[in-house]
Amino acid sequence: MAPGDRKQRFEEIYDAHYPDILAYVRRRTSSHEDAADILAETFTIAWRRLDDVPPDRAARLWLYGVARRVLANGRRAESRHSELVERLGAQLALWAEAAGPDGAEESAEVRAAFLRLKPGDRELLALTGWEGLSSDEIATVLDCSRGAVRLRLHRARKRLARELQAAGLDVARYGFRALALTKGAM
Repeated sequence: MAPGDRKQRFEEIYDAHYPDILAYVRRRTSSHEDAADILAETFTIAWRRLDDVPPDRAARLWLYGVARRVLANGRRAESRHSELVERLGAQLALWAEAAGPDGAEESAEVRAAFLRLKPGDRELLALTGWEGLSSDEIATVLDCSRGAVRLRLHRARKRLARELQAAGLDVARYGFRALALTKGAM
């Protein structure tokens, strides 16, 4: 099919079935934004798979099926997101408990020390401490040599230690635990 023919066929399908698909999606979503996202995804799939869209009125049924699957995928993603939020909340509660009674104040001081670092140092420390990446993996992410990562990481750790000392915190007590206390502080 020629590019102009594809465009014309898509426009015909869109114009003919947009109101029906919009109504279908709106009745199944709670917000206009969600409906717009699902509608856009449905017609994006139709464009990509234009050769699979049946002719005439059967296209409407095909689009309903696509919209239904897009809705289901969205619900699954939302469910996974809710489960992740729940797990993270439990993890944060454990960290707060592990910090002890003075933990909140100390955690704020550690977070402030971390934030005083340059963004590059924070990113390196976050990639290793939060994301659990090795020097090789960080080198890939940052597109630099493994040696450069090791040197930069060593210097970033030294600077964090100096910031912790300047805040009057025991560097030996915190070590990499300081990174756990700074999660979300970027």
